[in-house]
Amino acid sequence: MQRGSDRVSRRQDDEMKHELQGLLRSGHPTRTEEWHDPEPVADDDPELASDMTPRPGLTGEFEKVRFDLARHLGRTRFPADRDAVVSMLRHDNAPEPLCERISALAEDSVFANIQEVAVAAVPGGAH
Repeated sequence: MQRGSDRVSRRQDDEMKHELQGLLRSGHPTRTEEWHDPEPVADDDPELASDMTPRPGLTGEFEKVRFDLARHLGRTRFPADRDAVVSMLRHDNAPEPLCERISALAEDSVFANIQEVAVAAVPGGAH
């Protein structure tokens, strides 16, 4: 039975299964061209974060404010002053408490990125 949602024909599907048989049976790549295989991890590569726990020194409130700012500001152009950040938040229909929190910051504040806005908005949130 042929379904209308298939992207490849039965012949192509069988060919793809045949190509994967060696990998599935052996548990390692079976290609002869090395450039097809991913590069192995080097000894001096940095460790990757394995858990998603908050970093030390960051409070739950700080993480929430930073997340909300990132969600509503997106790929905003920085540096930006306080009024520009508030304007962008209001344009994106950010929650009023978040807009008020940023509006309460010093009038002459200039921020290089979202992290700096979050640090200023949550006193003692990140050190």
